Amino acid sequence: MFDDVAAKYDLANDVLSLGQTRLWRRAVAQAVGALPGQRVLDLGAGTGTSSLPFAAAGARVVPCDFSLGMLREGKRKHPELPLTAGDATRLPFADESFDAVTISFALRNVNGYEDALAEMLRVTRPGGRLVVCEFSSPTFGPLRTVYNEYLMRALPPVARSVSSNPDAYVYLAESIRAWPDQARLARAVQRVGWGEVAWRNLTGGIVALHRGTKPQYRAPSS
Repeated sequence: MFDDVAAKYDLANDVLSLGQTRLWRRAVAQAVGALPGQRVLDLGAGTGTSSLPFAAAGARVVPCDFSLGMLREGKRKHPELPLTAGDATRLPFADESFDAVTISFALRNVNGYEDALAEMLRVTRPGGRLVVCEFSSPTFGPLRTVYNEYLMRALPPVARSVSSNPDAYVYLAESIRAWPDQARLARAVQRVGWGEVAWRNLTGGIVALHRGTKPQYRAPSS
C-alpha cells in the first residue's frame, strides 16, 4: 500500500493536514534536539523528508523504512541520505547504536507496535532519547467531533484528488480512530522500559509528541 502512494506521499500529507505537517516536523526536530555528530535513527522515514532537519543540524541521520517503494522515491528526491530498509520489529542495527530514535506517523502502522518500541530501546544508547510523533485524540470535545467527521467524510474525497491510491487513506482514517490515546500510548512506552515518559499535544491533541529516555546502567549492588 505504501509503495503505491510513494510518488505523491509528501504532497498528499501537506494537503490532507492543511499544511500542519511542517509544524509537526519542526516540533519533532526540536524535541529530538540533535547535535552535530550524533547518530539519529528516523524510523518509518518514508521518502526521507522527515530526516532532513536532523541532517541540517549536522547529525548522522539514518532514515529507515519497511516500504521499498518509499525508499526508492526517497533516493530519487534525497540521494544524499543513507536510506535503509528495515522492519521496525527486527531492526538491522546493533545494540546502543544511536543517540536518539524517532518515528513520525508510522508507529500505528506496525503490526506489534510495542515490539517496535522495545527494538528502539535496544538500539538506543543509555541516556539516549525517544520521540514519537503520532495522531492522537483531540482533548476538546467539539474539535474531536469535527476531526472525526473530517477523517471519515472529507478525507477520502480529498485523497482521491491528490493521491495515487485513495483507498490507502481510508485505511489511514480507520487506523487513526483505532489508535490508543495519549495516556494509553505513554503506558505502552513505559512498559517496554523507557523512562521519563511524557507527552505534549500538538494542534489540540490531533497529534501528540511522546518522549522517553533510555535509563542509564546501574552498577549491581554488593
